Amino acid sequence: MESPLTLAALRGPELLPVLDDVARLRIGVFNDWPYLYQGSLDYERDYLAAYAATPDAVCVVARDGDAVVGASTGLPLLDDGAAFRKPFEEAGLDPAQVFYFGESVLLPSYRGRGIGHAFFDAREAHARALRRFAITAFCAVDRAADDPRRPPGHRDNDVFWHKRGYARQPGMTLQLLWHEVGQGEVMHPLTFWTRTLEPVA
Repeated sequence: MESPLTLAALRGPELLPVLDDVARLRIGVFNDWPYLYQGSLDYERDYLAAYAATPDAVCVVARDGDAVVGASTGLPLLDDGAAFRKPFEEAGLDPAQVFYFGESVLLPSYRGRGIGHAFFDAREAHARALRRFAITAFCAVDRAADDPRRPPGHRDNDVFWHKRGYARQPGMTLQLLWHEVGQGEVMHPLTFWTRTLEPVA
């Protein structure tokens, strides 16, 4: 008998009991294309602790039985770093109106089962329920189409994101530094995608 697959939207400190599980998951998933991120447990703990310390943050956790197999984060943009707010300010958008989606990570064997949509549904519902946001947004790393490290047959998420109503915003880009597999510390461009958030009915 298969274990039940469940999703739970954890707010702020509710993340603490699964923080290490989510940290390990992020390290494993982001090690692959397109992020090629060589992470550390200490850094990931610190990163996720900021979500746990933010009352209006959310982490949607997917479990197969007791095992954490996926996670998706979000928080008010004003609670994130200045580098994330700057592209919105330069575009004339009020960061106070934006709920920012961090990253979604999911083990490969669980993909294609609707969990990605469920992550977006849960985060959008959370942002809508807070009743003070007009936009949801996330950013994605920009990789060259001819990058030799791109896996054969790899499909980007652009079509999926467009179906969710998100539009890429050329020019709304930030630079983030992380340790890339085989490259050391590298500065990476990430471009924002945004969507107008419908109010609560």
